[in-house]
Amino acid sequence: MSAFIPRRAARVLAPLALVLLAACSQQELYGQLNERQANEMVAVLRNAGLVAEKTASRDGKAYVVSTSAHDFSRAVEVLHAGGFPRDSFDTLGQVFKKEGFVSSPTEERARFTHALSQELSHTLSNIDGVVQARVHVSVPDKNPLADKPTPATASVFIKHRPGVDLTQQVGKIKALVVNAMEGLPYDNVTVAMFPAEPIPPALPRSALAVAWANYGNAILAVGAAGALALLAAMFIWWRQRHPPTAPRGAQLPAAPGGAKPPAVPRRAPLRAVAGEAARASAEG
Repeated sequence: MSAFIPRRAARVLAPLALVLLAACSQQELYGQLNERQANEMVAVLRNAGLVAEKTASRDGKAYVVSTSAHDFSRAVEVLHAGGFPRDSFDTLGQVFKKEGFVSSPTEERARFTHALSQELSHTLSNIDGVVQARVHVSVPDKNPLADKPTPATASVFIKHRPGVDLTQQVGKIKALVVNAMEGLPYDNVTVAMFPAEPIPPALPRSALAVAWANYGNAILAVGAAGALALLAAMFIWWRQRHPPTAPRGAQLPAAPGGAKPPAVPRRAPLRAVAGEAARASAEG
């Protein structure tokens, strides 16, 4: 029965070690990020008391932000409240990349309007306290029969952090948009600001939960290593208690001096042993 001890131990400890190692793995939040955006997201998550790591992708051209499976839901809420991941904007070079045949004037004007909106949105997104910014530009067609050309208009949408007041910056924001567009009157620029949702408060945690969040990965790694070490020790103990025996009829190596090694005794057949026992009992 002792021969089954290592097998039973392996059946119990091996799944436990796999579970511990699987718990050490982290769950991916967002990928295809640049280094700056990945660093900002990791900083926001760690400031909120969550576990966050940044790793490079396989091709090394982007980064991946991951967290523990326990903090995944709250990490998504925290990043969404902070406006992460940031939107990517097209540049003028990307919009006006020369491809195919010559574009029509209408297509060129639409592409120019889109590129201008992207550039302005990108500029306003870099203002401190701005979570998300959008600029919608409307440039009407020129009518050669009209006495005065129809002026352009622009609408600016800004979502800012709840604790940041940007009302004093409305004039500067309108000036940025007006100076970036030709023929845009100052009064035709509308700026609308909306506060973002506050970051959801963290649920109260016990001291054990805090310790697990900070040192859980290390505890799991040590536990997995201990389980594997215990399994190895039990296997070694079993091998010492049950050394391998030579096969039946095998010859031992020659002893020094030319003496023949003693032959390995062969076990008597079971029938012979039973016959000897029967004769002994009859004689008795």
